[in-house]
Amino acid sequence: MHACTLGLLFFMLLIPAAGGSAAETPGQYELLARATRLVQQDRLDEAVAVFRMVPAPLPGEEAGIFVRSRMEAAKILLSRKDYQASSGLCHEILALLPDNLEARNLLGEIQSAQTPRWLKFIKDLKIFLPTLVKATGMTLVLVLITMLISPLGGLIIALGRISRLQVLSGFFWCYIWIFRGTPLLLQLFFIYYGLPSMGITLDPFPAAVLGLGLNYSAYLAEIMRGAIESIDAGQMEAAKSLGMTYWQSMRRIIIPQTYKRLVPPVGNEFIALIKDTALVSTIAMVELMRAANQIYSATFNVFVLFQAALVYLVLTSIFTVSFRKLEDRLGVYENR
Repeated sequence: MHACTLGLLFFMLLIPAAGGSAAETPGQYELLARATRLVQQDRLDEAVAVFRMVPAPLPGEEAGIFVRSRMEAAKILLSRKDYQASSGLCHEILALLPDNLEARNLLGEIQSAQTPRWLKFIKDLKIFLPTLVKATGMTLVLVLITMLISPLGGLIIALGRISRLQVLSGFFWCYIWIFRGTPLLLQLFFIYYGLPSMGITLDPFPAAVLGLGLNYSAYLAEIMRGAIESIDAGQMEAAKSLGMTYWQSMRRIIIPQTYKRLVPPVGNEFIALIKDTALVSTIAMVELMRAANQIYSATFNVFVLFQAALVYLVLTSIFTVSFRKLEDRLGVYENR
């Protein structure tokens, strides 16, 4: 009898305690649901107030509703640039759960949002510039190799183009027509992706060098042909009257006179070459543009593209000044 009485008393005491806990939990859910509806209605000030009404959990209670309410309120305040209030809500979460990554990440975003753009750019410069500079080395290698190959190829093509042999002249005319008439990007694709179907497989670097060399040889050939034909025909006749052969006349008389006339257009082509090396990124060649694009894809940081643009500007400026000085040096006697 006493045992039954004690059991009944225990059961009656247990019911109110369980009922109180059950009544508290739906209140938190209700506040969260009400605040979410206010957000959907774009009543953000009211939503933040309701989110902040969700009480902190007692020791041993689940903190999920509290964390979510504070995070949603902090994000709204961050979007409205109320950094102090947003930071305060994150610190409320961290005071309860010091290892909460979501609150820590949001605090980092708040701090980043308050950082001046110029300081952020300098920080990004320290992080990304070493990678861009390393990739710039490959860009310069491509440019320098192409600068060595294409003038030689262009000279051979130009001499063949003005040859009296119709077959040779026609062959080089077709070469120039094809490489000047199709995009460089298409030529790179054909060399890297198309040649393997014919049994010829090239790595990205030789494919890039071949594509750039063939393309720029065609452009330089026409520049050189124009420069050679601009020399008065009497120069060739005078050379032949001295007993020189055709090739001796070209090597000793005609071609040296074209140097001054060649520098400006050839310089423009090589400056364009620096920018055109960005196209080799499409054939898996890791140079400046591809490195910048990889960093941007990983971080969505637009400043890295600005940094890449600055590197290109520096390179083109150096080449512009260098060719200008070379032009002045070659024309020193003509300018007197």
